[in-house]
Amino acid sequence: MSSDKTLWEYRLKPEDSGQKYLSILKHKFHFSLKVLQHLKLGERVWVDGRFTYLTARGKEGELLSIQLFSEEDSPIQGENLPLAILYEDEYLLAVNKPVGQVVHPNRRYPANTLGNAVIGYWQRKGEQRLYRPIHRIDRNTSGVVIIAKNQFAHQQLAYQLERGHIHKRYYGFVQGCLQQNNGTIDSPIGLAPHSFIKRQIQAEGEPARTDYRVICRYSEASLLEFILETGRTHQIRVHCEGIGHPLLGDDLYGGETSLINRQALHSAVYAFLHPVTGLPLVIRAPFPEDFKHLLKVLRKI
Repeated sequence: MSSDKTLWEYRLKPEDSGQKYLSILKHKFHFSLKVLQHLKLGERVWVDGRFTYLTARGKEGELLSIQLFSEEDSPIQGENLPLAILYEDEYLLAVNKPVGQVVHPNRRYPANTLGNAVIGYWQRKGEQRLYRPIHRIDRNTSGVVIIAKNQFAHQQLAYQLERGHIHKRYYGFVQGCLQQNNGTIDSPIGLAPHSFIKRQIQAEGEPARTDYRVICRYSEASLLEFILETGRTHQIRVHCEGIGHPLLGDDLYGGETSLINRQALHSAVYAFLHPVTGLPLVIRAPFPEDFKHLLKVLRKI
């Protein structure tokens, strides 16, 4: 068996006896068919140190081991860019994305993206990996971005994300003073007519639900905590516009730009279960400098 330390291991229990390893991995641990096919082709599954087929049947007490890591060449060009690492282990990388940086290279932004920075960081460490962000945040939203280091970790976190098991907390400054201390915005969101970017609340849109809590009120604005129950594009921005309190700096959705020159939104906390250990993991990103400056200004108004 490979000595690669990036292993997933499981000791079979009484209820696993007679079950195919394929069935255990698929139904008990939610391995995707794509990952299982990858494991099969790579011959990276062992029982008690000996190679086995996924169609073989297990026995109580056996140690099922899977090699998760394999080197993969990325099509993204690595660059030596600043990278604010919040957490890292063999399976995950969590970073604090700065304002103005795109998460993934595209035609409009082919370089200087978070993807270029991450690949460059790994290359300097002598590691070959694909860039697998679990989620994206807007170019002018700062904060937490989680990147999986292998296909299995990505699939496991995507499974949590799809089922609402990853808890995301944002902070943002909105115009005006909200009267309610907390509330829920439950309004579907769809693409605005004649636009490839802007979204709007519309009856035929996708379900979208945002919980909010007022942290502090100022004479011209309020600092809110947002918890997303869904993850639609521009969800917080659209919902804030919809209740008549757009995010400060968000000119696309009617926000005042005199105090900050980007939407005043920060991805502050991601809480989820580690894809391999299953233990709770909480990633926090501190406020960026423009948020700190905005706080000082609002306190003086």
